[in-house]
Amino acid sequence: MFVLIILSLLIYIYTLKRSKEKIKQSAEKKIEAFQKAFDISEDAILMLSDRNEVVYANRSMMRLLDLKENDIAKPLNIIPKIKVKREWITLDQLVKDNYKKTEEKMQSFLQSKLLTENKNIDEIPINLYIDTFPMDDTHRQWCTIVSIHDLSKEEEKTALGYRHKLTKLPNQAQALHDLNALYSKIHLKDQKLALVLLDIDNFSKLRSIIGHEQANIILIKVADYLDALAKEHAFSVYHTYHNNFLLTIPDINSSDEVLSIVKIIQKRLASFYKMEDAKLHLTASVGISIYPDSGATLNLFDNAYKALAQAEKNGYGRIHIYIPSDIQHDYNELTLHNEMHEALKKDEFEVYYQPIVDAKNKEVVAAEALIRWNHPKYGLIPPIVFIPLMEKTGFVIELGKYILEEVLKQQKRWELFKFKQIEVSINLTLLEIESEGFVENVAKQLQFHQINPENIKYEITEGSAMISEELTHKQFTALKKLGIPIALDDFGTGYTSFSYLKKFPADVLKIDKTLVDYILTNKEDQRIVKAMIELGHNLGVKIVVEGIENKRMYELIASYGCDFMQGYYFSKPLPVFEFQKLLR
Repeated sequence: MFVLIILSLLIYIYTLKRSKEKIKQSAEKKIEAFQKAFDISEDAILMLSDRNEVVYANRSMMRLLDLKENDIAKPLNIIPKIKVKREWITLDQLVKDNYKKTEEKMQSFLQSKLLTENKNIDEIPINLYIDTFPMDDTHRQWCTIVSIHDLSKEEEKTALGYRHKLTKLPNQAQALHDLNALYSKIHLKDQKLALVLLDIDNFSKLRSIIGHEQANIILIKVADYLDALAKEHAFSVYHTYHNNFLLTIPDINSSDEVLSIVKIIQKRLASFYKMEDAKLHLTASVGISIYPDSGATLNLFDNAYKALAQAEKNGYGRIHIYIPSDIQHDYNELTLHNEMHEALKKDEFEVYYQPIVDAKNKEVVAAEALIRWNHPKYGLIPPIVFIPLMEKTGFVIELGKYILEEVLKQQKRWELFKFKQIEVSINLTLLEIESEGFVENVAKQLQFHQINPENIKYEITEGSAMISEELTHKQFTALKKLGIPIALDDFGTGYTSFSYLKKFPADVLKIDKTLVDYILTNKEDQRIVKAMIELGHNLGVKIVVEGIENKRMYELIASYGCDFMQGYYFSKPLPVFEFQKLLR
């Protein structure tokens, strides 16, 4: 027994020792990574212990102070003297003064001049940054970081193309350079960093209306405003490309801080520019990536661009925060499940409308209603994120009722304000069809809002229709008795038989975009789509082809005798106030 106890203790000690070795190795690797990051920085960086001994100096600082390797671990006061031209006190004294400050304000930032005893370096203008912080939770050991930025290189950088020629703000090249140094600092202090990409919406069209000179004046005014705001809120701003601006916001606690700044900017832009006869309201789409929430620093810039692209897809003036797929999964399962019921009560869901056009003349004759979740924190969340979760929980039934009611209300508004009356398609899930009282609720809502049933069309995917053939047929027959047309969506992606199509009560077949993605180069896809259109017409149903992306696709498929088309060539899904402009 005693031997077993001794053996167990030995195993435990061995395991503990191995564990400590692994932790030590991991820490050493991190330190090595930080040192490499610091060494590539052009800023001179010095790390000091609480006894003012040099713990680390990067290559730029070694050159600046003419240090040797054996100077590491020596007190700062015996290093060749370095003076700051304000009161001409030594750097050693500045650091000591910084220690005397309160814990909340242990930072110094001076814009002054530097004079060293390094004979190869003249007196130079600098930004000097000193920051003192605890090394652990006990606050027994402290560390000081000294960073010196050489301002004499600014004019050289401008000449080399580090400034935007029009607005004189730092450009993308400067942003990438600055981010390298910034990444090193946030790594060391375990801080969050936000990158905000701001794009003035539809600016090329605006330029064509007001002229090149006036458009440039707007860009200069926007740049001046952002520069002033950056100084006020302690962040940096860059003019990266045409009508794109980048903000780098360090040391944030949460995305709420970033969103508050973004909303200030959006509000200011909305009342920014006045023409002689009318006010011109600017909007900006915004993409945000946050370290470490949005991924590694290496991907932060790219992720901000991805977020901006998503924001622009969602519509003008939208904000999107990049969420990596693994974090997004957790977000879906945990947060959305808890928030979606409240979101319905708070009207956070919004119906978008994508136009469906007549293939002969491109006139808007219908629309598809598409739901979006306008989350107060994360902006527009696409259906691909929340619909699967809602189907899993059954909440999609309540959402379906909400969409129907919103569409009917909107159609009544269009009727009252003399907009063109069109048919609006609503997507159905199998859960809704199977839910008790589904058809009765549709009939009740139509009666309450006094809407012509022909102005509503229900769509179900080919796959869902085949899962429960008998019930689907029964429910759709009941809807048709109410006067509501039926569409079979994503046609061509499943296994619907011709005999089923003959008995299925469909008025419209929607050919899925996957069949037309390569239609311009794939002869087989051309034959399949053409045959489907002919088949649909022979069965007495209308054909809508989805996924039309350009003029060549439109012309080719129109030549097959297609009835209607839908896709980004005509329009992306739009919020109602933008869509209804197409109905005038």
